[in-house]
Amino acid sequence: MNFLTIGHRGVMGVEPENTLRSFVAAQEAGLDAIELDLHLSKDGALVVMHDTDVDRTTDGTGPIAEKTLAELRALDAGRGERVPVFEEVLEAVQSPLQAEIKDAQAARALAEVMNERGLAGRVEVSSFHDEAIAEIKPLVPGVRTALIASRYGTDIVDRAVQAGAETVCLNIRRLTLEIVERARKADLRIIGWVVNTQDQLRLVRAFGLDGATTDHPEIKRTGRFTA
Repeated sequence: MNFLTIGHRGVMGVEPENTLRSFVAAQEAGLDAIELDLHLSKDGALVVMHDTDVDRTTDGTGPIAEKTLAELRALDAGRGERVPVFEEVLEAVQSPLQAEIKDAQAARALAEVMNERGLAGRVEVSSFHDEAIAEIKPLVPGVRTALIASRYGTDIVDRAVQAGAETVCLNIRRLTLEIVERARKADLRIIGWVVNTQDQLRLVRAFGLDGATTDHPEIKRTGRFTA
């Protein structure tokens, strides 16, 4: 099975995260898929941004949910980039996407776009929120889903199965062989995050994971040769 390399918010180690510039760079670097984060703006747009507010990644302040798309568009998201919406990413790159639902309310809006454009084969939906995964599953026929976890135990496998996820995306700092074995018995794929060094890459390869989410595109090149 091929080892997948997933660009974290594009290639956030070298470009402004969650921008079209970052996503294009991830595609040009040959990463297998691109991860991005979704919130809803005040007027219901699927906005690509990680945090609940704009303070860290733009020159603005305040919660995304309290700003219209036009207000978000006026912000600088780094190096002159603008805050994109999900539909723009679909047009800017052709790579497979992993769309992370940060705001559980965005699940239904994402489902509408995926059904309209026939994206079940291209877009995997991920979330820390079990309910978001469970909600989108019946809304988008054939959608692949992934449950993300940072602080977790062996219960993550039961949670993923209950939510209907096919994949678990796990913080490698808490990963254990027992969790890997349980996930395998449940026929779950396992993606490790965030993998930015050769030691971290060796760890996920030693665990036999299916892939890694990384901030740095060179992980793609070295990953082929790391046992």
